[in-house]
Amino acid sequence: MPGMTTKPVRPDPEDDDSLGPRSIYDADPPEEDDLWFLPADAEIDEDFLPPGPKADRRTLFDFRDWRAAQAELSYELADLAASFGALDERLRAGPKGWTHRLALMDVSDLGWWTGDRIGVDRLALWTGLRIGSTGDDVQALFRAGWAVRRLTTGAGPAEGGWSTGLTAFLDRMALGMDEVPEAIADLADVMYGVASLHPVTQAAIAFHAWRALSQGMGQDTEAAVIAARHAATMGRGGALFMPVALSGPGALRGVGEVNDKLSAWIKGLGQAVLAALLHLDRVSAWELRARDLTSDLSGKTPPMLLDVLAAWPMVSVPLAEELTKASRATAQRNIDLFTSRGLIREVTGQGRYRVWTAAL
Repeated sequence: MPGMTTKPVRPDPEDDDSLGPRSIYDADPPEEDDLWFLPADAEIDEDFLPPGPKADRRTLFDFRDWRAAQAELSYELADLAASFGALDERLRAGPKGWTHRLALMDVSDLGWWTGDRIGVDRLALWTGLRIGSTGDDVQALFRAGWAVRRLTTGAGPAEGGWSTGLTAFLDRMALGMDEVPEAIADLADVMYGVASLHPVTQAAIAFHAWRALSQGMGQDTEAAVIAARHAATMGRGGALFMPVALSGPGALRGVGEVNDKLSAWIKGLGQAVLAALLHLDRVSAWELRARDLTSDLSGKTPPMLLDVLAAWPMVSVPLAEELTKASRATAQRNIDLFTSRGLIREVTGQGRYRVWTAAL
């Protein structure tokens, strides 16, 4: 129309050769494979939608996986239950000191896995007299002493509910915490979700879960003690804890899939329980022989010293003095007498700071 102008149309560089050759600044034409948007008819892989691959949303300790593993290992679990039942009855009928003896041995062996490496003799001195620290290992001794106390006395980690019970079990309130720590709350949630499983399976879950959730220095020791006390709830109260390291740390080294972890756990516990039973057989035989060979001795110190030697794997003169309430001279005299009769033997080979053990 007159008076009107039309806007010139810029030719497409791809269609017009008159504009000259392409420069390095000209953009390449888009291709379908490089579109920043998805065509309407494109097949969408939901796992790779923006912003990237989806995270694994499965729970860290899935109840279904552990239940399936427990079913596959039912024979091994039943065998462990039978062995632990025998240990439970043995400890119910035996002297109270046997539980203490096994706890000292188990915690000492546990230390070779955690890295604390506290010998039974030093652990006995520490728990009995609070001596034996060299300064460098005082924290290790504190952890070992705590483990012995928790294995032999007090309520278990699940008594009163996992959240409250575990907080008290781990002495978290004594450290000035006014509320349940997040790691304990997380473990409580895990344990409530697997409450229908066998106590041994629950103990395995508690062990692996606490190692994953806790950030403390002694998390491995705590995990083993929590599991040992909870696994023992399958018994009748004779055994306060399930031995976990008496035959080595096999139960604690389970890795990989759930089935592998639970299999290693059950097998390792079974070996530890059998080791405890065999050891108590030897202690019982030694005690019968010792009481027969000391029946001619008068006074109250000899029978009390025999009780001490049955309850403590290693005994020093100061420890014997403290536990029997006898004088230092009396304790030393009876130890020398027991040694001469072949009932005990000295294990250090030193002239000072000597330690004796029952000649099982």
